[in-house]
Amino acid sequence: MGFHTFDVDRADALEDPGRFRYCSAEELLAALATAPDAAVADLGSGTGFYTDAVAPRVGTCYAVDVQAEMHDLYREKGVPETVETVTAGVDDLPFAADALDAAFSTMTYHEYASDASLAELARVVRPGGRVVTVDWTRDGPGEAGPPRDERFGVGDAASAFEDAGFTVERAETRRETFVCVARR
Repeated sequence: MGFHTFDVDRADALEDPGRFRYCSAEELLAALATAPDAAVADLGSGTGFYTDAVAPRVGTCYAVDVQAEMHDLYREKGVPETVETVTAGVDDLPFAADALDAAFSTMTYHEYASDASLAELARVVRPGGRVVTVDWTRDGPGEAGPPRDERFGVGDAASAFEDAGFTVERAETRRETFVCVARR
């Protein structure tokens, strides 16, 4: 992963419904645009806040996090039956080539952004599949999220996805966050 991972001791903050102000469940699902039987991965799933929003709408949702402790907390909360927890870094995903119809990350891109991670996403997301990224923008005021020097701009993310073989369909900056939707 990148600079640091979210502190497990603060994991209760990941369940704050106020997080939807940065990306609503409806916006995320619309950007993913998956079929009901899709296989989707939540990259940096934490305690499953956004995983829980996507899981009822897909066949399988993989909750991917590098911290096994986050999966422990998710299990305590209750993991839906369509969710499988996966302890792995985005640069080394345990999926076959073209296994995923889509992947998404909400406020975690800055933790894994690297050429190796994007190459791995290009390997596991099928042709035509999407990767939806919502993360803290370095162009925002920095009132929430990680330190500004650990953030990326939407142009940086879009260029990185294009360099990895994706086509960027949407790239926009908001007050504190950016959205990048890339298709393989």
